[in-house]
Amino acid sequence: MSSVGRLRQLLAREEFIVAPGAFDCLSARCVEIAGFKALYMTGMGTSATKLGLPDYGLATMSEMVANASSMTAAIDIPIIADADTGYGNELNMARTVHEYERHGVSGIHIEDQCFPKKCGHLDKKQVVSRKEFISKISAAVGARCSADFIIIARTDSNAVLGFQEAIARANEALEAGADLALVEAPESMQQLEQVPALVNGPCVLNVLIGGKSPLLSLESVKALGYRMVLLSDVLLCAAVAAYDTALFQVRNSRSALHLENTLSPREIFHRLGAEQWDNLRTEQQQELPRAAGL
Repeated sequence: MSSVGRLRQLLAREEFIVAPGAFDCLSARCVEIAGFKALYMTGMGTSATKLGLPDYGLATMSEMVANASSMTAAIDIPIIADADTGYGNELNMARTVHEYERHGVSGIHIEDQCFPKKCGHLDKKQVVSRKEFISKISAAVGARCSADFIIIARTDSNAVLGFQEAIARANEALEAGADLALVEAPESMQQLEQVPALVNGPCVLNVLIGGKSPLLSLESVKALGYRMVLLSDVLLCAAVAAYDTALFQVRNSRSALHLENTLSPREIFHRLGAEQWDNLRTEQQQELPRAAGL
């Protein structure tokens, strides 16, 4: 079964899906090795690691799809990708769906911010009209080639137009054919509880460390009725902190390097499938004498 089909199957089983945010092939492999059944290609992480820029809508559709394409080639589990606002009007939205789907992504989320957008847990966001948002969701649903491709409708209107408007947009997006709804950045425990109760369909929660939403355990998120949780910045935050710690030690140490909590190159190569490549080389070397008639 394709990764697209596997993600649809997970949803059909009503499994609670935990998708850690990854931003490159190495972090994607780590998510897969850790045993998660899906991952989320974070736009924040992609912008930070590929461009060295903040999540202010500076990454283009082509840059986002290129990163997703590399990651789909490196792992077998389904990838849910950030597709920002669809990068334009309904025509751009259709092409965005085509490109992500063509490169092996299993699903995307589309938001209602004005472009250029910014991280959903930042202040001073702006959103398009409800009519424009629903029109783009309809375009995305109509553009997909496979019915298994997942469309997540994300609304950032809670911080701009209020909670009731966010719920209304989520419900209209589901009526327009979206598979799941994501009300971005609930600002209280009450809002976290109300989203699954008021939205007429499966809900996604996007969790950021230091974001606007209260941090709950995964079991608590599941108990509230959410079907999926995206852990957008868990690896990015951990990685940057680890970089700082290692580099501080290197800069300030006058003795041999003995960094704690690190892996050897051999261990990293093992995670990247070095044994498979070694075996392939061995098999080829064994075939050479036969091919030469020796």
